[in-house]
Amino acid sequence: MELLIVGTLEGQIGAASKIAIAQGGHVSLAQNEDAALDVLRSGKAIELVMIDVKLDVYRFIKSLESERINVLVVACGVANDPTLAVKAIKAGAKEYIPLPPDPELIGAVLAAATRENHALIYGDKKTEAVLKMAKQIAPSEASVLLTGASGTGKEIFSRFIHDNSKRANKKFVAVNCAAIPETLLESELFGYEKGAFTGAVARRIGKFEEASDGTLLLDEISEMDIGIQAKLLRAIQEKEIDRIGGKAPIKVNTRIIATSNRDLAEAVKNGTFRQDLYYRLNVVNIHIPALKDRPGDIVVLAKHFVKKYSELNELPMKPMSQAAEEKLLNYLWPGNVRELENTIHRAVLLSTGDQIEEDAIILDDADSIINKPETAPEQTASSATPTPQFGTTVATMERNLIIDTLKHTLGNRTVAAQILGISIRTLRNKLKQYESEGFEVEADKQ
Repeated sequence: MELLIVGTLEGQIGAASKIAIAQGGHVSLAQNEDAALDVLRSGKAIELVMIDVKLDVYRFIKSLESERINVLVVACGVANDPTLAVKAIKAGAKEYIPLPPDPELIGAVLAAATRENHALIYGDKKTEAVLKMAKQIAPSEASVLLTGASGTGKEIFSRFIHDNSKRANKKFVAVNCAAIPETLLESELFGYEKGAFTGAVARRIGKFEEASDGTLLLDEISEMDIGIQAKLLRAIQEKEIDRIGGKAPIKVNTRIIATSNRDLAEAVKNGTFRQDLYYRLNVVNIHIPALKDRPGDIVVLAKHFVKKYSELNELPMKPMSQAAEEKLLNYLWPGNVRELENTIHRAVLLSTGDQIEEDAIILDDADSIINKPETAPEQTASSATPTPQFGTTVATMERNLIIDTLKHTLGNRTVAAQILGISIRTLRNKLKQYESEGFEVEADKQ
């Protein structure tokens, strides 16, 4: 565990460092937010940042987000200053540690930071076969191409390969090629020198250097522009990269795992993906089956997500009824594991009894339901998926969705806001507007 302490921590740096070291951590220090950013830009494998709550936590976290630096941040401050603690959490800090530091609390935070939040849970023979192959090739230095539909868990499988490789104690770095604009992807991968372009206020180490001696995941590589593919090919072949604005190539030792939800061989034929790069990446190809093709995983994963989201929302963990499990098994899961996770999260929030019943399992695609009963029960306005009609305005559809969701949650505005993915304040403002327009709104049951 590489830990970065930012600020003075009210004079408790020594105590916090000793506790962290006793827990197996390695500690670096930075005087302020800017110095901390320089450390993180340098490519040092920091996994957890402890920042003094009196510093500008909000600006620091926003800087991390704008530079796409992924690291866990916790705030530290005197125990009798709850205002700053709340402010830090709202700014994006994951935890607040009161000072002077408590060894057990810091130990728990370090343990949580090192524990992967991407457990590989399975129960199907097909998944077992995939894992057996992944484990067999993991110790090699070969590039790996993971293919499969969106939401099947390709990143989790890639981490499994890293964790079972000779590089397991080194850094695993993931880059989502589809999420980063083409103009920024080159600097993200290869880094840049200070002054290389407008906005390059300091040297930034790229993901290749950051993952040197470790593993670099290039997620959804089929989305990468063909111009950058040539530079990527050189980096893989020559094991060296050029920072933008740099004067000399830099040697790197990075293992590549790439994922794609598209047929890369077809992309090669279409001219959107380089054939030589495809061959470099496709040394080992592992296909991740769709969730519908590994039904033995469905209930096992669902129970895992029930536990995860019950704990996250501080709700009692409930068992699933037999009918709920059967409903999960009678669905094709077009969105795969990602859709299952969202469905179970919603079910945990909506369940009102002693167990999760089938009515809390809301499925998004009616066409993907199998073994439908001949006479399906009539859907209510709160459970049916609204079908937009031509001529219906977006505002009307939004109003119907919000009001129906609120009915489904029996008036619980907090749960409704979570399902809708909006803030409770936005929901309240919308409901106030609808009431003023004469629409009936479910009474607040919180």
